[in-house]
Amino acid sequence: MGQNNIDKIVKDLIETYEADSGINFIDTKNLPLRDRINDILVLLMEVIFPGYTGAKEVTISNISFVVGDILCKLEVELAEQIESALLHQCRLKKADCATCHIMAQEVTQHLLNQLPMIRSLIKTDIQAAFDGDPAASSFEEIVLSYPGLRAITTHRIAYELHSKGVPLIPRIMSERAHYETGIDIHPGAQIGERFFIDHGTGIVIGETAVIGNNVKIYQGVTLGALSPAKGQSLRGVKRHPTIEDDVTIYAAATILGNITIGKGSTIGGNVWIKDSVPPGVNVMMSRPELVYIQKKDKK
Repeated sequence: MGQNNIDKIVKDLIETYEADSGINFIDTKNLPLRDRINDILVLLMEVIFPGYTGAKEVTISNISFVVGDILCKLEVELAEQIESALLHQCRLKKADCATCHIMAQEVTQHLLNQLPMIRSLIKTDIQAAFDGDPAASSFEEIVLSYPGLRAITTHRIAYELHSKGVPLIPRIMSERAHYETGIDIHPGAQIGERFFIDHGTGIVIGETAVIGNNVKIYQGVTLGALSPAKGQSLRGVKRHPTIEDDVTIYAAATILGNITIGKGSTIGGNVWIKDSVPPGVNVMMSRPELVYIQKKDKK
């Protein structure tokens, strides 16, 4: 490929950049950086599960120093990324950015202050996974290898930022977990304690979903909206299910719309639900008719 051809491609590409908004980042310095957000997530995981990453040797004698050092890094790096996200939002809205720095500091402090609470919640999730899965041999196995716990932990962090109105960063975090685990939880979803995702691949939990305590969900479950084609007109509207306490939802169930699955109900696999379910009800598909055909011997 000659220099003339390269020059032509450069010229043609630059023409496509003109008047673009949102899909190129030329002269835009006030955006959070995805790789930095991922690094921050690693630091947060190290605080929640000390020694988990293996990046630092953690002992009883040095744990105060290690955790304090990580928190100091988080205080600086997270505030910087949150401020970038807020500045970007102000630029889009043509709003005054005077308070973005202060807001970033306040939200960072909020998240750091919530870490003990987040960790307490995650401990209930680990206990639920151990109690609910006979294949689990230890808490360590769950923390190190269960994709559901990875997704839930990331969600509990992202939710705190989302609840404070931080743009972009919570979604970057949740999509990182989605990429790693196949579990897609919008950071706006409200999730109670003792939440257990078994297997997990293909699970989708929408923005306005509300999940109570002691809920178990299997792979392929969708807690979705009924009319996503209406797009932006539904922004801010409760459009995803509410799952009350002590509900189990088996594989590939699809539950759509602003409906309620009552306390203690069990939702069977492969069902499609668009209406509320009363408490204590089992919902399942009719037994399929199976056909058995004897193989013929090959001669």
